[in-house]
Amino acid sequence: MRKLFAGPRLMAAFMAFSLGISVLIPRISAAQEPSESSRKIVNRVVPVYPALARSMQIHGTVRVAVVVAPNGKVKLTRVVGGNPVLIKAAVDAIEKWKWVPSSQETKELIQLDFHP
Repeated sequence: MRKLFAGPRLMAAFMAFSLGISVLIPRISAAQEPSESSRKIVNRVVPVYPALARSMQIHGTVRVAVVVAPNGKVKLTRVVGGNPVLIKAAVDAIEKWKWVPSSQETKELIQLDFHP
């Protein structure tokens, strides 16, 4: 009798892929909305590629809606789409970003691409 899955790595990859698709598909239209602002970024932190994603060769795009305070710091983040294995790394990096000061808070749509 043949096994459906060859091992725990393949099972984990299948589950991550399935979960990523279920998160990404319903939200893809929201991710295509244009940014309300295009404030200049003065400090961009590159996300750390997660070890699990690297070992499973997971790649993809994470989209995050960000509210930037008048002082240029991140006030709020909301994940719009992306693979769950990559989301935490993306949000952790974006929370360290800094934009130029402004007279009011702005909304930005950030897209980060992860490739092994």
